[in-house]
Amino acid sequence: MSFVPLNDVLADALAGGYGVPAFNIVNDLSAEAVLEAAAEERSPVILQTSVKTVRMYGRKKLYTILAGLAEDASVPVVLHLDHCPEREVISDCLQGGWTSVLFDAHELDGAENLRQTIEVVAEARAVGASVEGEIEGIQGVEDGIGSDEASAMQSLEVSVDFVERTGVDCFAPAIGNAHGQYRSAPVLDHQKVSDLLAATGVPMALHGGTGLSAEQFQDLVARGCAKVNISTALKEVFLRSSLASLQRSEESGKWDPITFFRDQKEAVTTMARDHMRIFGSVGRVR
Repeated sequence: MSFVPLNDVLADALAGGYGVPAFNIVNDLSAEAVLEAAAEERSPVILQTSVKTVRMYGRKKLYTILAGLAEDASVPVVLHLDHCPEREVISDCLQGGWTSVLFDAHELDGAENLRQTIEVVAEARAVGASVEGEIEGIQGVEDGIGSDEASAMQSLEVSVDFVERTGVDCFAPAIGNAHGQYRSAPVLDHQKVSDLLAATGVPMALHGGTGLSAEQFQDLVARGCAKVNISTALKEVFLRSSLASLQRSEESGKWDPITFFRDQKEAVTTMARDHMRIFGSVGRVR
């Protein structure tokens, strides 16, 4: 199965009241684990790549790896470029097979963000891809992009105008969420999601998901967050499982790379499966 556009899976999710999990994979093994969980749970899934990961592998090589893993997928798979402020990287990935991009231009002034996002949407449409947009920065640094300083909040009217004039397929609002681990329980503006959906009809994307409770996830999904990002949780289970596996090798004196890889994969698969169940995406693919 080839990669599908983001709007293909979000339309069904919004209508069905569930969230499609979007995992920021870090290598081939983590991608394989996410795809395995999606197949087992019959869930659509979004493979997200950061600009950092694209540069680490090189766009062409990364696409070849991920397309090969997804080739036999029995569920819809989106290939998404996460938080990218650089137009040349956006263009390269769109031409290279990505079916969705997040053009992160929140640091530009409103008029320039609007102008360039309209251009990105046209560029994506030309290759059958989707675009996620944002005008408020999500607090926190992720893969070298972002800031720990809170971004200026925009009014509902400004956000709605941006969505309508750009034609983005998905919108990422700032609702008190943050990338990374929360230092304290976040106070989220759940109503903002409801208001944006009611005014635009466009699916919302929830960023900064790691650390939210199942109840928070489910309420936000019910309000219109049809795309739910998970990045920090994947990285943490990947590295913590690696550490535990290495410690077991040290204690036993048995250094088996295959066991090491298996431990990493099992941890990521379990994490992905757990989130799919919370988001209600299990069993949505027949």
